[in-house]
Amino acid sequence: MAKLKLGPLPDDKPVKVTVELPASLHRDLVAYAAILARQSGQPDIEPSRLIVPMLERFIATDREFSKAKRDNSTQR
Repeated sequence: MAKLKLGPLPDDKPVKVTVELPASLHRDLVAYAAILARQSGQPDIEPSRLIVPMLERFIATDREFSKAKRDNSTQR
């Protein structure tokens, strides 16, 4: 089985987030959470808990964002 980009989720205090998602994206989050739980040996994962680590990973690996952020901070 292919290794997912997200690893085990930290056990920290959850934060409630309210957001509207297309049904297809919600189904994908549910499926991703189920696969991640199986692969990491964690109990069932609430799909909404995936949003923050996915966004963090996306931002951390966006080279153009990193460059723009770096350039913006040096101009101040």
